Amino acid sequence: MSEDTQPMDLELAPRVDADIHYEEDEPVLFEVTEHVAYLTLNRPQVYNAQNSQMLYALDDAFARAVDDDAVKVIVLCANGKHFSQGHDIGTPGRDFDKAQERRLMWYDHSNKPEAEKAFAREQEVYLGFCKRWRAIPKPTIAQVHRGCIAGGLMLAWVCDLIIASDDAFFQDPVLTMGFPGVEYFAHAHELNVRLAKEFLFLGERMSAARAYEIGMINRVVPRDRLEDEVREVASRIAKQPRLGLVLAKQACNHIEDLQGKTTGIDAVFGMHHFAHAQNSLVKGDYIAGHNLNTMAKSNKKKG
Repeated sequence: MSEDTQPMDLELAPRVDADIHYEEDEPVLFEVTEHVAYLTLNRPQVYNAQNSQMLYALDDAFARAVDDDAVKVIVLCANGKHFSQGHDIGTPGRDFDKAQERRLMWYDHSNKPEAEKAFAREQEVYLGFCKRWRAIPKPTIAQVHRGCIAGGLMLAWVCDLIIASDDAFFQDPVLTMGFPGVEYFAHAHELNVRLAKEFLFLGERMSAARAYEIGMINRVVPRDRLEDEVREVASRIAKQPRLGLVLAKQACNHIEDLQGKTTGIDAVFGMHHFAHAQNSLVKGDYIAGHNLNTMAKSNKKKG
């Protein structure tokens, strides 16, 4: 066989046969009440750590709410102790290696080698989904209680409004892993640049009161008032004309994009994956050997 007829090196890797145990059949719950769709993160045992099962279910739920003409407003809330502790990096339901039926025209990640594997997966389930959800034509409200950490920020930040309980806190501690921030890098838009640097450099918890002071969230209410406050705000928005809401949302998002939000997020996504590759080379693991337990201990020390 000549060199010209040699088979092309497809640079594939063996798929990993991971032992995955999902603790919930429905990782996202869906309910419509008085023209408001409530999408509830439902992995309470693991503080709503985001595996692919949950994120694809969330994408399905958002699509269902968009398709329902009776729904005027979408609320994203959560069961359990925390809104979300971020991406799943160590529960029995961690399904990083599992092939999925993809939505955004990215190829299968599960048989790709090394850094390409994480890059392909995160193009869809982190960066791609967040952009998709930010562009939903109906108003969205994040109802945040307790911890909104790392990947949890991404779910809150893609929503149009954030209403938090007074016991909520916000944190992006992933610099510990060598990353510049989570994949949907909206930090310098959700906070001003100096505060974004402090937020990332220190990795400390930001209280709901502080987040309200700097304009990152819309309202702070006592924990026992959170659901009622969100319901009241959603009900008032639902009385507005649908097209007017769509156009107002698109106008605001367009101005953010003129300010560089989307191009900045795309650029930093590349930096994030450079850090993944560096971790693999230096630490032998794309997240620098960390897991939920090591990150939880580190986060508690930061306070």
